[in-house]
Amino acid sequence: MADDLLKRTLEHLRALVGFKTPNPPREMRAGEGIFAYIRAELEKAPGDFAVEEVDLGEGCVWLYARRGQPELLFNVHLDTVPAAPDYSADPWTLRIEDGRAIGLGACDIKGAAAALLAAAQLSEGPCALLFTSDEEAGQSRCVGEFCARTTHDYSAVLVAEPTGARAVLAHRGIRTFSGTFHGRAGHSSGPRALEESALHNAARWISGAVEHARQARDGDTPYSANSEVGGWEIIEHLRGHCFNVGVVEGGKKPNIVAPSAFLRWGIRPRPGDDPDAVAVGFFELAGDDAVTWEMGFVGPSLPADFGPRGLDLLQRASALCERVELPQGAAVDFWTEAALFSQAGWPAIVFGPGDIAQAHTADEFVALDDLERVAHHYVRLMASASA
Repeated sequence: MADDLLKRTLEHLRALVGFKTPNPPREMRAGEGIFAYIRAELEKAPGDFAVEEVDLGEGCVWLYARRGQPELLFNVHLDTVPAAPDYSADPWTLRIEDGRAIGLGACDIKGAAAALLAAAQLSEGPCALLFTSDEEAGQSRCVGEFCARTTHDYSAVLVAEPTGARAVLAHRGIRTFSGTFHGRAGHSSGPRALEESALHNAARWISGAVEHARQARDGDTPYSANSEVGGWEIIEHLRGHCFNVGVVEGGKKPNIVAPSAFLRWGIRPRPGDDPDAVAVGFFELAGDDAVTWEMGFVGPSLPADFGPRGLDLLQRASALCERVELPQGAAVDFWTEAALFSQAGWPAIVFGPGDIAQAHTADEFVALDDLERVAHHYVRLMASASA
């Protein structure tokens, strides 16, 4: 089965990469394109999959398919980020070179979606699959709405993301913000330009924020008091806040003092950090009247709760990994929608092929041996995932 599994996985991956699903611009719709392909391929699988497609609008679509009464739900997103500008070939044409499958989304995370499709076709056991389309949009409406609506209770949820075939049970949360720095327009020859340019104010804040984040990363950043609840050793290596400014806009010309400047930035608090306190630490680096802040996306950490409830979810996820022989890894810095399943009360596991370092890069790839290893795990889990 080994050769057939990898061959079939690569056939699906070639098809999935060929569908243009970048987010933005949020153009996916139910019943079309990549969702039509998945539905057609599931119809070829053994048994009868009950399939439901829900279109929430604005590119937020999920396809939920269930065969039998499984205890484990598999989730994977189908959208990608826009292609990086320096791809060496067409990003939507899969290439196989030097033991790698190369193409937009091959690592994050269409490789896993292809492996799940192949596993569903090569197994006959109970199976539940949730394909979504808005993880890269910074909305996660699909998973949020699914958790609110579903009536089927699962023992755990496996969220496919690039973890190098290691089961990840904990990761950081995420918060994003936008800020409009205020200035006063004028001629750039005036001395007040140094103090009254919104761009200069934004640059001073960025410089201070980067230093603040660097000190948190390199210094002593202990966990809050609720870390006294034991069992959290897997997150002890996480340091700092993962601060990043992603967008800076503002100004018109070199000879005009900029009256406004716009920023988008984010932080990734560790499990157990107070996200509000972490954010305030960055806000306070700007004067009260210098900027107007607005909250963007808010995603909890995994587990979503750092107390006894979260520890219970963590231990149940770990016990499941031991029972089904999934190798466990350390907590990671990146955020996944597993946190939303955890918030809804399910033990959540992040597990998939590829290295997160490849995600969102030009010539993104997933190693073939990694892809095959994970596909085998998916087949095995579907064969044993009975209630």
